[in-house]
Amino acid sequence: MTALYNVLATLRAGQPLTDKEKTIHDQGLVGLLQALHDDLDAAVAAAYGWPAGLSDEAILERLVALNHTRAAEEAQGRVRYLRPAYQNPEGAQQIALAVEAAPLTPAAAQAARHSWPKTLPERIQAVQRVLAAEDRPASAAALARRFHRAPAKHVQALLETLEALGHVRRTADGRFVV
Repeated sequence: MTALYNVLATLRAGQPLTDKEKTIHDQGLVGLLQALHDDLDAAVAAAYGWPAGLSDEAILERLVALNHTRAAEEAQGRVRYLRPAYQNPEGAQQIALAVEAAPLTPAAAQAARHSWPKTLPERIQAVQRVLAAEDRPASAAALARRFHRAPAKHVQALLETLEALGHVRRTADGRFVV
């Protein structure tokens, strides 16, 4: 494995390969390994909403900033669990109960309503933006109520798409968070 990654590092540095490295490159399918790593890097960048091809320094700067943001959220009691049902089963249930116990008043709900965009890309952005503004996990039906004439089934489909892309996450109780 070390030899494969050494050849990959040589390729990334733009240096010529020795005969031994060429053999390792061909037999070890280092070109495929490089393509897989490039695809993975692009997927991770997309999941964070970052441009592809950032330098290591730029990635580190963004990760430090994200760490500060998450630390501030945690100081306010908001923790983003990867597996809330496993990591914090009582907390996941408490969040769900808190959402049910504190519905929006009709006046507040009406004031918070947005126009349902006409195009699919605008709808995706709008759903993601409204979800990001929520201070707790939200269901598709609750988010649909934030829009004028937004079918809950369309909001659900958009949330599932955003989840598949890694832009939102589903909680154990089926709600969504950014």
